[in-house]
Amino acid sequence: MAPRRSKGTGAFPRAVETTVPARPDTDALYAALDLGTNSCRMLIAQPNGSGFHVVDSFSKSVQLGSGLEKTGRLSRSSMSRTIQALRICQQKISRNRVKRMRLVATEACRRAKNGRDFMRQIKRETGLSMEIIQPEEEARLAVISCAPLVSTKTEQLLVVDIGGGSTELVWIDLSSVPRRDRPSAIMRLHAGFHTVDSPFPAAKVVDWISVPLGVATLRDQFNDVEDDAARFALMSWFFEENLADFAPYKDVQAREGFQIVGTSGTVTTVAASHLGLKRYDRTKVDGLRMTSDQIDKVIRSYLELGPQGRRRDPRIGEDRQALIMSGAAILQALLRCWPTDRLSVADRGLREGLLYAQMSADGVLEDGPF
Repeated sequence: MAPRRSKGTGAFPRAVETTVPARPDTDALYAALDLGTNSCRMLIAQPNGSGFHVVDSFSKSVQLGSGLEKTGRLSRSSMSRTIQALRICQQKISRNRVKRMRLVATEACRRAKNGRDFMRQIKRETGLSMEIIQPEEEARLAVISCAPLVSTKTEQLLVVDIGGGSTELVWIDLSSVPRRDRPSAIMRLHAGFHTVDSPFPAAKVVDWISVPLGVATLRDQFNDVEDDAARFALMSWFFEENLADFAPYKDVQAREGFQIVGTSGTVTTVAASHLGLKRYDRTKVDGLRMTSDQIDKVIRSYLELGPQGRRRDPRIGEDRQALIMSGAAILQALLRCWPTDRLSVADRGLREGLLYAQMSADGVLEDGPF
């Protein structure tokens, strides 16, 4: 399947209305739910200054896309697991009396022949109204979630969201934005990747792409390759082949003023391994900067461990060990194309982007540094 891309950076729909209410309720709770190919994740949060405070959360591996590559459909067992997880989410939403929410599904439901039927089943069985969002909106939400991690020294920014079923890449030019305003310029993309009448210096989206290969779908395509190292190499080169139509792919990028922000379980797991954490600690991982050499060293250690060693490694964990090498293959391909001394690790993503977008649209976030 060919990667999807925009016909122009002005083609992004406004998924969230930007009308500011007359009296924003800063005490209101917001919910954001991300149903992906592998996981179901939810955050419930309250606006807090220019950000938000998390009140409740939920995360579970439901493997919704299991078998999708072969059949083109969501299986009964995967839908049943997902419904059970969503019932817990519904209980949390009800218990916290959340009124403002956005609940979305991504690549697995986009690709599945019965994806829309499953949305209706979710409504019947849980009462939750979910929507399937398009790749361009998924990319936009991932970008704004990472705004607080953007350095004021960054002129060229690549945001990478490695999901279970797809990987989104967005290249942003910040060179015309004053340094102190660069993180805020990223946040202003909540209204779309193309702002026509903004009074502020704008971040320019050079190009974006949605590659229909994530940690689960890439792994499934190479399951028949028995040799661990060969499978890894094939996955990495195959992913790079799918970047050929991404405009900045052929450009040589100077390391100075260039930053990659990576948001995914793969990137956070690699960071935890680099730090030698025995138990995952978000406060140490989120915002950590790594060099290409440091990341490559961790990936080589994973290969040396082999499948059995990775299963026993507490830094990787049971839920991640089956997917870590396909994710590492994607990460290695990206760093082969764009080496950097400044890859920022983001333990954040679609849920945070959904929250920022809702709160920004309602006018309940304060202006100022994150």
